[in-house]
Amino acid sequence: MIAQEKDSISMGRSPYELMSSYYSNDFTPFRKRNFYTGLSFSLTDKSLTNVDQIIQKVIEGDNHGFNITLKGGYFTGNYGMVGINFDFMEEKFDGILLKSSDTIQSKSITRAYSLAPYVRSSVPLTENERLSFFTEVGLLFGVSNGLTRNTKDEDEIEKVYDDSFNFRLGISPGITFFAMENFAFEVQLDVLGYELNVKNREINGVEQSQEVRHNVDFNIDILSLKLGLAYYFGRTKQRK
Repeated sequence: MIAQEKDSISMGRSPYELMSSYYSNDFTPFRKRNFYTGLSFSLTDKSLTNVDQIIQKVIEGDNHGFNITLKGGYFTGNYGMVGINFDFMEEKFDGILLKSSDTIQSKSITRAYSLAPYVRSSVPLTENERLSFFTEVGLLFGVSNGLTRNTKDEDEIEKVYDDSFNFRLGISPGITFFAMENFAFEVQLDVLGYELNVKNREINGVEQSQEVRHNVDFNIDILSLKLGLAYYFGRTKQRK
């Protein structure tokens, strides 16, 4: 009997109307004690031919890589969340370089890991909270290591080991749009931050060097745009 009543209610309504009704009835994704989880993933696959890179030229080569970010958060109050992100990145290059008039066969691999605790404040832009604006303030602690093997004249081999530590404090605004029930698309942009990077390098196990950089940035760089998929769950079915 109940099923028949539900069928009669939904008859004559389009899928868009049925989906919209979900967001009109007790949809509260940003309430206290709700949880948040997210994932963003990117791939890089480039073929380079006669590309200048300031101190060297790539005659031909392939660049492959990926980046995975896992996100988690908990709403300690209405519209206020604390969370942490884990990021893993890998990048590989294999090609022929022209450097200081020498032709070099080069292979390299770099891996990086980071943890980023943060706090986020959300502001709904629509009455049903389906579209919202958020501001995220966070810290990032990261490490990376890399190995480059350069071969010249088939017998002269140079091995370069790199490891670095990275710290960043930044502000990142963004937009959340719920596409289907509790699943949402997120767009985020880094606009303001301070960054400390310490890089150590060792060549053939003998030559050692260290580079320390401090950066303060305040700009809107479209290259820092981050796209991701998120899921909100928990106490989402309660009256406002």
